[in-house]
Amino acid sequence: MQHFTYNAITPKQSSVSSVFAFSAPVHDIFRFATIDRIGRDVEGHLHGFQRPQVATHIREICDYLAKEDAILPNAIVVAFTSGVGVSPSKIDGVSKLTITVNDEPHGLVVDGQQRLSALSQIPNKDFEVLVSCIVCPSEDELRRQFILINNTKPLPKSLIYELLPTVDGLPPRLSSRSTASTLTERLNFDENSFIQNKIKMHTNPDGIIQDTIIQRVAINSLENGALREVVNQQDGMEISFQLLSDFYQAVAETFPEAWFRQTPRSSRLVHGAGIIAMGYVMEYLYFSMDARSVEDFKAGLRLLEGKTAWTNGEWDFGDRKAKWNELQNLNRDWMALSNYLVTAIKKALRELQAA
Repeated sequence: MQHFTYNAITPKQSSVSSVFAFSAPVHDIFRFATIDRIGRDVEGHLHGFQRPQVATHIREICDYLAKEDAILPNAIVVAFTSGVGVSPSKIDGVSKLTITVNDEPHGLVVDGQQRLSALSQIPNKDFEVLVSCIVCPSEDELRRQFILINNTKPLPKSLIYELLPTVDGLPPRLSSRSTASTLTERLNFDENSFIQNKIKMHTNPDGIIQDTIIQRVAINSLENGALREVVNQQDGMEISFQLLSDFYQAVAETFPEAWFRQTPRSSRLVHGAGIIAMGYVMEYLYFSMDARSVEDFKAGLRLLEGKTAWTNGEWDFGDRKAKWNELQNLNRDWMALSNYLVTAIKKALRELQAA
């Protein structure tokens, strides 16, 4: 058992979590804190929250810190849920902080992981850094603080979005995305999902479809579409998950040559533009053709056969033409493609009814 004691400034802030600030040698930090990188266990459960290392960024920091005149004014933020004792000192606003370490560090680095990783590569440099210490009452509160602290900084949004389903009590703009993130996570890791492991996330970097794209489809539907109609029903999340899974199964079986063994570079069907545009097709089929199952969706999607340019040819949007691979992940192209697809289905339906 080890004890690390520091004189710490104790600003009065939250009534839920305590905040302390002190300076410590780098080697101390590595003894009482760890960088918990985001990942999933064998059962698919999320653990950790830090993004993977950025080697180039770490090298740049390392090159700078190796200089004799280097300074590091930015604090390393470390959070604890246990192992921290506090006793008052004779100086107002200052406390004596004792961090106890048993078999493994109790602290988790919330901010500053790249700086700390760089410092670990300079073992002979006697360097102290500022440490902002947060003591949280629970793991859930620790995750919440991580998201709120990093949401105002250039942290990958997809990492924050992947963490959202594990946290309560977030601002409305983040809570509204939490449902979409939960559905995306389920679609990617549930063995009953047709697109299992096909979504690219921090914990599934080999996926093909970007997680934020699937989230956009879900958000569009939750705001003013099929999912909005069903999500608040009994078992609404289950119904929403099955609807999305069934729809993309129908898409794959209707356009197999453009779906299977394809990437966003080789097929616009699995590209952001195609995935989002097909989300609007799902909405049309759901409301206009009462599509609820794989076969229902396939009946509507078959009306598009011979009218698409997923892997070759060109799209004729009326006001402009575009080669199949010119479509980009932009609002202009989403809307042009979705309008084209929905209009093509409507026209095919009118022709069938007139026949």
